[in-house]
Amino acid sequence: MSDAIFPVLIGQEWPVSKTPSYKTLVQTSVSGKEKRLALQSYPRWTFIVSYSYLSDGGSPTDDIHTLVGFYLARQGQFDTFLFNDVTDNQATNQVIATGDGSTTQFQLVRNYGGYIEPIKGLATAPVIMVNGVATTAFTWTTMGMINFATAPPAGAVIAWTGQFLYRCRFTQDHNEFQNSLSRIWAAKQIEFITVK
Repeated sequence: MSDAIFPVLIGQEWPVSKTPSYKTLVQTSVSGKEKRLALQSYPRWTFIVSYSYLSDGGSPTDDIHTLVGFYLARQGQFDTFLFNDVTDNQATNQVIATGDGSTTQFQLVRNYGGYIEPIKGLATAPVIMVNGVATTAFTWTTMGMINFATAPPAGAVIAWTGQFLYRCRFTQDHNEFQNSLSRIWAAKQIEFITVK
């Protein structure tokens, strides 16, 4: 599992497509009555980005080399990476849980329009507050887990502030890059999906 961050390149087109999806089993009887079973507790997000311009001046740091190299390093769908959705990457005073006096490990979450979803990607340390007071008596993982040295007291409100990232993988083991003009490349569709 890689913590590499998807590169930011100047030739990216807008809009970026972002689609939440669930898996649900639906059984429909002859009368039309349905029974439904949710197979996922929270959505997977699919992102599609396009690039109309990827520079190629012959340097390994040019945009085409950066993007293709990033894809190759992930071996297509095999490895994960972190994606910064600049339109949705912040949590401010987000309540994680209420302490019970014995639990020391908590998963970071975020609120999206009233829906609480776990965070699976961090690049920098979050600010953790217990009853509104910042603490440094914790460790954190890039998967969004917080481990306190001592359990927060029973009834204590645990919250966090910081930037989160989406943990993703590419959806295909192949991707097309087009050489539109001399030393100018394009990528019509780079698609990736969040992983749990």
